[in-house]
Amino acid sequence: MSNWLAARRKVLVLMSLTAVAYLAAINRAQAFPWAIGALLTATLITGFVWPRWLVRHLAVSRSGPTRAEEGETIHFDVEVENHGWLPRFMVELVDRLPFVDLADRKRDAGEKVLGLLAYLPGRASRRFAVPVLCERRGYYRLGPVSLASSFPLGLSEARMRSNSGIQALTIYPDVFTILALPLHGAPSQIHRGGYLLPEGAGAAEFSGLREYRRGDNPRHVHWPTTARLNELMVREYEPLASACLYIALDQAAESNLGHGREATFEYAVRIAASIARCACAQSIRIRIAGDGQRPLRGLQGTGDAHYQGILDEFAVVAGDGTTPYARLLTEIGPQCLRGETVVVFLSENNARTAATLQALATLRARQAHIFAIAFDQASFLPAGKALPGSLPDPATLMAALLELGAHYISVRQGDDLVPLFNP
Repeated sequence: MSNWLAARRKVLVLMSLTAVAYLAAINRAQAFPWAIGALLTATLITGFVWPRWLVRHLAVSRSGPTRAEEGETIHFDVEVENHGWLPRFMVELVDRLPFVDLADRKRDAGEKVLGLLAYLPGRASRRFAVPVLCERRGYYRLGPVSLASSFPLGLSEARMRSNSGIQALTIYPDVFTILALPLHGAPSQIHRGGYLLPEGAGAAEFSGLREYRRGDNPRHVHWPTTARLNELMVREYEPLASACLYIALDQAAESNLGHGREATFEYAVRIAASIARCACAQSIRIRIAGDGQRPLRGLQGTGDAHYQGILDEFAVVAGDGTTPYARLLTEIGPQCLRGETVVVFLSENNARTAATLQALATLRARQAHIFAIAFDQASFLPAGKALPGSLPDPATLMAALLELGAHYISVRQGDDLVPLFNP
């Protein structure tokens, strides 16, 4: 918009000068004012016609990955072809990339200048790679890619659009490593899934000794027998109760504090995706729930394929719902299994916290375990924005969760999540 206003001002100034030159020429019987008027007229014509000639007979295409991760730098391959006999120069490559420059609200929506083509000979082509930072998760429709020029005077911009640059890009949440989860065994899940270690993935009992195999947990090495036989021997366990996990996202817009990637909901999605990866890698049964414009329902299973399905959902899920978190927890309560671990995310205001804690107490009464991620809400808000009494007291909330026997992690804006979840 600012470029358009600047060009418009240039045109008005030149038109005004041209009119003044011709008025002076009419009132004076001299050739010089006519020459000035003709020169200004030629300048105006050149400023409008030349940019259109520069983008004629040009073709552009852009190709790149269809999947990426938040914070990752990907590369697009761009090719420009000149089908004309004469060279082209000073042409910009402009693309619509909605996930780029999200903090710059003055730019046209999602448009990014990929580069400037200073010179391209006739009947030639040029290829180059353009690095682009994936700033935020989501499902985006890219393109069309365009060639634009306002050379030489910037009076008018001519564009040539190419539909060959239209493609989809899915940006997944930024997932971090979690080595172990504070889970418990669910007796109803006996012998489901693959072999599970006794710590962090369920309950088991000792069944005997066997030779060490690649991938065995070093903590299960039985050193007395190993020393006696001079061969690594490990304890073998028979799983009695496998762990299972239920991730409940709070999609209520009222609970989302902060802006952009530094909002509580974005932290919740990154944490939930990381927990899901850890669980699926251990063949732990996992399902997710949430109430928003795009509800999360029905996803349950184990393994890599299930994790990919969860990632697809987490790429586009939004904190745009109106359902209170307590209602969601109440709805999933009857579905919870005895011994199942429910992951909850707490970022509500003080008025809704009491109802949520009551819903968590109901889950505990159903013998479900609670893994709570509580956001330090004050750290996600600008100083002085929160009204006194509108946010729950962190110490009181922590005491209530500990009374419920919940595993509790507090998250502040800017925290490094890796050491926080891997103490």
